[in-house]
Amino acid sequence: MNFAPLPSVDAASVPVGGLVLDVREHDEWAAGHVEGALHVPISDFAARFGEVTEAVADGRRAYVMCRVGGRSAQVTRYLVQQGIDAVNVEGGMQAWDAAGRLMVTDSGKDAYVL
Repeated sequence: MNFAPLPSVDAASVPVGGLVLDVREHDEWAAGHVEGALHVPISDFAARFGEVTEAVADGRRAYVMCRVGGRSAQVTRYLVQQGIDAVNVEGGMQAWDAAGRLMVTDSGKDAYVL
């Protein structure tokens, strides 16, 4: 099979206020995430696909992220095949953290990448 190159960006290039779609599981999200991100775990993705399409209905680009980029690459490829403007965040949350980008928790504890 010949796949088109996967659209991707580095963590430092994600615009502040951009729509980040976090596909990590609940425990990973709880440890630390991008403020304002849409959390749709890959295990729930099929059932919650409508939430994703609603979030990008105005033509917004989705910046898809997981821990290191593997799961988000799968989701990005699927979204692009559906005609959605989506890009994979290279290196995922590990790259986000390494770039010094802000992470938060819902509990108020110090955020980290699980």
